[in-house]
Order: sequence, then structure tokens, then C-alpha cells
Amino acid sequence: MASHPEIIAIGDIHGCAASNEALLKTLHQEYNHEPVYVFLGDYTDRGPDSKKVVEQLIDFEKDHECVFLTGNHDQMLLDAYEKGDWNLWLSNGGNTTLSNYDSSPGDFNLPEEHYEFFKSTVLYWETEKYFFVHGGISPDLTIEENLDSKYERDQFIWQRDHVYSRKNVWEKTVVFGHTPVKEPIVEENMLGIDTGCVYAERGYGVLTAVALPEMKFIQQESLDF
Repeated sequence: MASHPEIIAIGDIHGCAASNEALLKTLHQEYNHEPVYVFLGDYTDRGPDSKKVVEQLIDFEKDHECVFLTGNHDQMLLDAYEKGDWNLWLSNGGNTTLSNYDSSPGDFNLPEEHYEFFKSTVLYWETEKYFFVHGGISPDLTIEENLDSKYERDQFIWQRDHVYSRKNVWEKTVVFGHTPVKEPIVEENMLGIDTGCVYAERGYGVLTAVALPEMKFIQQESLDF
């Protein structure tokens, strides 16, 4: 009989709809509705079907308790749609998402339900033992100090300093995506699970989830490339 974790965190999907569908099916079969599912952001861009991924996540949330974090790609999508800031998003794979929505720059046919999905994502989510964020937080500051600084909060979707330093002064384990790695990063107070599902041609190509607190990894080889 499967154990029942408190939380399952899922790494960057990036439009890999077939891989995401397979992983969510595995998670549902093994854990059903027991845990909170925390998605670490970057649902779209670069992969083959970003629109379908959003549809999958909206559907999954109907029967599972979910937390959807804001990734840098999600924020770039919102900035393009709401403010007309197209250049940064388009230079980071936004063109693939526009194509999935049969859209073009300046004419983004984003369904209202999908817009509300992106608008409802959150910058971070925390429990007594874990702090979940898309990119990361400054390793030189405590979690509380990171949260108290507007500058640092603005970096949460982009931060990578912690990946390269591997040392930190955090009060609890920070779980993050954003930086593709070939194996999950498991360091003191640090857990990185973006295993580059969308980058199969670069030697990555795995979508990773982790069940907490037992630290069990559930991985899906890319089915999209």
C-alpha cells in the first residue's frame, strides 16, 4: 500500500503535455487525493502544447488540492497579455505558446479561464518545514529577510545564486524549479527538481515530482520529443 505524503511538488512542465498527463496519472493512481500538489511554475513555453498543459492543470485541480506557483515564464506571459510587454516573453519561448493558442503578438486569444489560472498563481507557498518557490531565494539571507525585501521578492522567479553557492542560512528546506539539472539537487535546506523535461535534446528530458516529507522522487521520461 502506498504511503501518503503531505505534499507532492512538481517541477517545470514547459508545455510538455504528454509527459505531464502521464505523471499526473501516476501520481493520482499512487496517492489519489491525499497530498497537497504544489506546482513550481513555468507551465508554458518551448514545449509542444502549452494550452493543453493549462487545461490539464485546471482539470486536475477540480479533484485535487493544488497550489500553483508563479514562474518567470508565467509572469512574462501575464506581462505580455496585460501590459503589451512582448519582447522578453517572445525571446524566451513565448512564440510557441502563442502558436498553441492560434494567436500572435498583440492578438493573444487567451481564454478567460486560462487567464484566471495564471492570475491566481502565487509567488511562494510555505509550511512549517518547507518553502516552495519557482526560482529560489537569496542564500545569504534568512527566509524571513528574503520576504521582508521587495527587491528579493522580485527575484524569487529568477533567482539562481543558491544553486551555485549550495550554502545558505535558511530556516527550512527551500523547494524550487527554474534551473534545469540532470539529477535533483538535494543539499542542506535545498531541493531543486527542474530536471528539464523540455530539454530532452540537451540530455535532460525528465519531469520530476517529489513526495514530502519522505523525499521520494517520482519521475516521468519525456514523451513529448
